[in-house]
Amino acid sequence: MKSQKKVCVVMPAYNESGVIGGVVKSIVNELKKTRYLFSVVVIDDGSLDDTSLIAKRNGAVVVNHIVNSGAGSATATGLTYAKQNEFDMAVTMDADGQHSPKDVVKGIDEIIKRNDDLLIGSRLINSEGMSKTKIIGNKGLSIITYILFGVNSTDSQSGLRVFSRRALDSLNWKTSGYEFCSEMLWRAKQNKLSISEYPIKSIYTEYSKKKGQNNWNAVNIIKSLIKRRIVEILG
Repeated sequence: MKSQKKVCVVMPAYNESGVIGGVVKSIVNELKKTRYLFSVVVIDDGSLDDTSLIAKRNGAVVVNHIVNSGAGSATATGLTYAKQNEFDMAVTMDADGQHSPKDVVKGIDEIIKRNDDLLIGSRLINSEGMSKTKIIGNKGLSIITYILFGVNSTDSQSGLRVFSRRALDSLNWKTSGYEFCSEMLWRAKQNKLSISEYPIKSIYTEYSKKKGQNNWNAVNIIKSLIKRRIVEILG
């Protein structure tokens, strides 16, 4: 039997009006089948469309950034909301429909069962559905994450992550873009948080392919991570 834990689903979003309604509605409907007390919180990261309005109409709480601040910054805002509103745990998921609501619930169940602090939903444990280009890019960044920070992950760039209350209380990072995915693992290691993974499906539509990162952006991510590592070594 599932416990009556409070779960905050954090969804960073930027100009996602075309899909945000369906994504919010699907996770709300899936969580209603469980015994968890939950809230879906969309962090509208300075969108220029109706992302906020549509998210609210479909059952989400919306926190607005006045300007676009980056995925790392939007995720930090969402986790701060979960911390300040005394949620027992939080889950981050993408707003473009890439993540299955069933995988979100599975992650919540798993982190409770395992008693971990940070649980990563890995697309690379079973990479069926992912393009070879994305597989190479994600594996490459995971290798860089291990080399720079000593954290081993099959999918260091996954946006589906589950956080314990301990993780909410202790995790902070300094990067604001997508490089935060790797930095978060580094900070978790520094705080001696337990980190594990579980397999999730890869759901790629033409829309999500256009919205996602490309491998050229990985070069900028690597540069930023190396700079951050050097600054802290010298500091």
